[in-house]
Amino acid sequence: MIVSLFIPCLTEHLFPSAALSMVKIFQRLGIDVKYVENQTCCGQPAFNTGYHKEVVPLAEHFIQLFQHEEYIVAPSGSCVAMVREHYKDLPIKEKLIAPYKEICTKIYEFSEFLVDVLKVVDFNGRFPHCVTYHDSCHVARGLGIREQPRQLIRGIRDIDFVEMERSDLCCGFGGTFSYKFKDISIEMVKRKCRYIEESKAEYCIGADSSCLMNIEGYLRKNQFTAKTLHIADLLAQSMGL
Repeated sequence: MIVSLFIPCLTEHLFPSAALSMVKIFQRLGIDVKYVENQTCCGQPAFNTGYHKEVVPLAEHFIQLFQHEEYIVAPSGSCVAMVREHYKDLPIKEKLIAPYKEICTKIYEFSEFLVDVLKVVDFNGRFPHCVTYHDSCHVARGLGIREQPRQLIRGIRDIDFVEMERSDLCCGFGGTFSYKFKDISIEMVKRKCRYIEESKAEYCIGADSSCLMNIEGYLRKNQFTAKTLHIADLLAQSMGL
């Protein structure tokens, strides 16, 4: 088995630890990892802002670049959702439709791949802290991934996993939404962080760095005690990687 890495922009530039943790975990499992050169943004920011035609070249480039890979895995549910769910809404070239449909059967969010494809939920890790989990909109609603991250969390020894109130409540980020509608976004993340704090968790775990960035920013600015941690980083830390 060879896993080809799909590393989103935000991960590459602001949260590289999530990608590195993902690689370390695959290596621990004895899986060959490949980085596909010349990959670019999947086009999600532009697409969500309404620039659908402008995204077509990015989508076509992605399809041409990854069409022959065995598995494609990313530490970002939102970017996987962009490819799997939204490229189908774009007027891509006819010759790329079949390769795109094939890609949809082999592209996965990280926790989804571990649980559904590799059938691994217990890494014999240890993390003696209280954690809660934030269901990102694209991960939970877009991809239907809810239980997979929770199964991985529960597989860690000595962890105290508590569910926050309304775990699937949007954090208010939404890319450009957070500055186009700043006041609304702030109220949304404020409510989310209140639920995190009320859970008494030391860490809020997530599967999308964009949400964690937004949540972490509000937590820090307002002197909340909880911190954020990507699911890949949680697993890697629990194993001492």
